[in-house]
Amino acid sequence: MSNAEAGPVGVLTPRDVPLGGPRSMTVRRTLPQRARSLIGAWCFADHYGPDDVARTGGMVVAPHPHTGLQTVSWLFSGEIEHRDSLGSHAYVRPGELNLMTGGHGISHSEVSTARTTVLHGVQLWVALPGEHRDTERDFQHYVPEPVRGDGAEIRVFLGTLAGATSPVRTFTPLLGAEVTLEPRAALTLAVAPRFEHGLLVDQGQVRVAGTLLHPAELGYVPTGIDTLTLVNESDETARTVLLGGTPFEEEIVMWWNFICRSHEEVVQARDEWMSGERFGSVKGYDGDPLPAPELPKVPLKPRRNAQ
Repeated sequence: MSNAEAGPVGVLTPRDVPLGGPRSMTVRRTLPQRARSLIGAWCFADHYGPDDVARTGGMVVAPHPHTGLQTVSWLFSGEIEHRDSLGSHAYVRPGELNLMTGGHGISHSEVSTARTTVLHGVQLWVALPGEHRDTERDFQHYVPEPVRGDGAEIRVFLGTLAGATSPVRTFTPLLGAEVTLEPRAALTLAVAPRFEHGLLVDQGQVRVAGTLLHPAELGYVPTGIDTLTLVNESDETARTVLLGGTPFEEEIVMWWNFICRSHEEVVQARDEWMSGERFGSVKGYDGDPLPAPELPKVPLKPRRNAQ
C-alpha cells in the first residue's frame, strides 16, 4: 500500500505530568493514553523543554528502578548525567543516544549538569517481549551520523531509515530517528509496511500522510504503507522524532517504572525495590533513592492496543 492509500492518522495530544519526585519538572506525555498504549514496542513518550534551567532547576531525578523495558534518552539541547547500578557513568548530549536495558532490574539517576542552560528533549521507553523481559542489565551509547538531503537531516538512532542503520541492539524490530525539515520542505521516506509509526512534532507544523500535526502532538500511522511523506507547513525549521515498530501483541501491566505482566509481578517488583533487593545501587549520586508510590487499592489490569 502506498502512502496515499494509508489509513487515517490518529492524533494523540499530550498531557502535562510532573516527573521526578519532590523537585519535579513538567513533561508532555503522549504515550501511553486511552486511545493508544503502544506504537510497536514503544510504550512511553515524554517530551520536555525548552526548559530554562536557571528558572526551573532542570532535571534532578534520584535513583529509581526499572524492569521489563529499555529506556531511550535523546536530547535536542542541554546535558544530563546518567549513573546506573550496572556501574555506567555517562552523559546524554544532543544527537547522542543513551539506551539502558532494565531487563530483570536496574536502577539509575538522571541529573542535568551545571553546564546546561536550556534542557530540551525526549525520554522514551520500549517494552521488552516476554522471552527477553528478564534479560541482563545493559547500557549502550551511540552517535549516529546525520543523513542529509531534500531539505532534511535525519539521525537514525535505532533501526534502519534513509540508508542508515543503527548498530544498537533491540529485542523487537524498531525504528527511532530525529528528522528535521527546512522551512516548507517535503520528504518522502521508504518505510517497512509491517511497521506502525508515530511522528512526534517538537517544533514547526508537519503534515504526515496528509494530516497536520502541531508541536507536542504525536501522529499515529497504522501498518501497511511503504512510503511516508512529511511536509513542513511552517516558515521555520521543523523538528520531529519518528518512531516505528512491528505491532506489540503482548498484554503488559505498566505501573510507575515497571513493565510487568500481572498485578502480582508489580507488587513483587515494588517490594524488592523498597527492600533494596534486585535493582542494585547507584554509586556516585549524592542523595537518597526515590521511594515507590503506594499501589492503587484495586488490582492493576493488563493493557494492549484495541484491535
